[in-house]
Amino acid sequence: MVSDADGLDQRVDELIESWKALSPKEYEEHFLALDKITAQEFFLCLSSTDQAHVFTFLPPKFRTSLAKLLPLDDLVDLLQELSPEEKNELITSLDNWTKTEVNALLAYKEDVAGGLMNSRYARLRADMTVEEALKYLRAQTQANLETIYYAYVIDSNQILVGALTLRELFTAKGNESINNIMTMRPNLITIPENIEQEEMAKIFAETEHLALPVVDDSGKMKGVITIDDVVDVLEEEATEDFQKIGGMEALEEPYLKVHFFEMFKKRAGWLVVLFAGETLTASAMTHFEDQIAKAVLLALFIPLIISSGGNSGSQASTLIVRALALDEVRLKDWWRVFVRETFSGLLLGLFLGIIGIMRVFFWPNKESLYGHHYGLVSLTVGVSLIGVVMLGTLTGSMLPFILKRFKLDPAVASAPFVATIVDVTGLVIYFSAAKLFLSGILL
Repeated sequence: MVSDADGLDQRVDELIESWKALSPKEYEEHFLALDKITAQEFFLCLSSTDQAHVFTFLPPKFRTSLAKLLPLDDLVDLLQELSPEEKNELITSLDNWTKTEVNALLAYKEDVAGGLMNSRYARLRADMTVEEALKYLRAQTQANLETIYYAYVIDSNQILVGALTLRELFTAKGNESINNIMTMRPNLITIPENIEQEEMAKIFAETEHLALPVVDDSGKMKGVITIDDVVDVLEEEATEDFQKIGGMEALEEPYLKVHFFEMFKKRAGWLVVLFAGETLTASAMTHFEDQIAKAVLLALFIPLIISSGGNSGSQASTLIVRALALDEVRLKDWWRVFVRETFSGLLLGLFLGIIGIMRVFFWPNKESLYGHHYGLVSLTVGVSLIGVVMLGTLTGSMLPFILKRFKLDPAVASAPFVATIVDVTGLVIYFSAAKLFLSGILL
């Protein structure tokens, strides 16, 4: 037998699954058809972007009732998605205490810890007994606390002095002092209020805490960041990185909700830059037109050569961008990466070079295709592949370090960008090798 709660959860899950495929008009029809309880549960499961869209067709009274269900940090996320008029209208409808807290959080930038934290947290005093602390925590749960993973001990100046888990609290004797069982401040991991969200996520990844306190420069407790906030940050950062690696600006909304011309603008900018870069490839081809005219067969291998360099560079850039994002490598590790990728590029180049030589040397009708000097042609292809793959690997691995050194996002070292650089230099390497081995024979 399915309980009412299970049935509600199932309906909400089904709605969430189908929601992504609905048109804006269908959003309104489906949401307004829900009963009050299902509508509330469903609203809480939506992203802040979708919640803001729901607000566009709800009456003010219903908006306020839904907003009051949200944890404080989620309410702030919703407000940041609304238009200025809708934001002011919603803030005005809040009670004075919530309004003060919301305005304090809105003063932070969206992508720093202060803008993501919840200023409502379980707080205790060091001079309390365990019994007093438990009663005080029960009273605080009525104030719409999002979570109580930990209880934080603060002094009269709101300075964080310690923390303790609920397990420590429940297993201690009732007359025990909080001061005796809490973890003291020097041993606590805290998050500065203005730290970037990406750095904040790294701290969580290293510590594996469910929540961490946010403090200002003087040590005053400002709020807490919970693991669910970090999961959202990691998803957002990963999405941005993947989009940049693909050679475009990061989208600020889900794909189907981005306006057509906004999508055009996000994609066209980098395409123009890459197109301009590829014109250099055409210029390089023009420079070697005499060699191509004398030995047309050289043109047959151009796609093979430059694509191999671009592919190896794309591999390297993707590996290093991700390693930098996960803090697996740092700026100081650039030399180790350089040495490692030099040997990797050499080995990969040799591997592909041998395949390239065999491709020419053992191809049927090779003499009719490549002439009597097919051995030298195969050597030209093989040596070119070694050089181009090494160049692509080093370019792809070093470019993210250079960008990070100049405070730029390493993800900008996208696969198309690296491939464009390698295309031009790859042609130079190829025709230089051709001149070395085929001069006076075919050239």
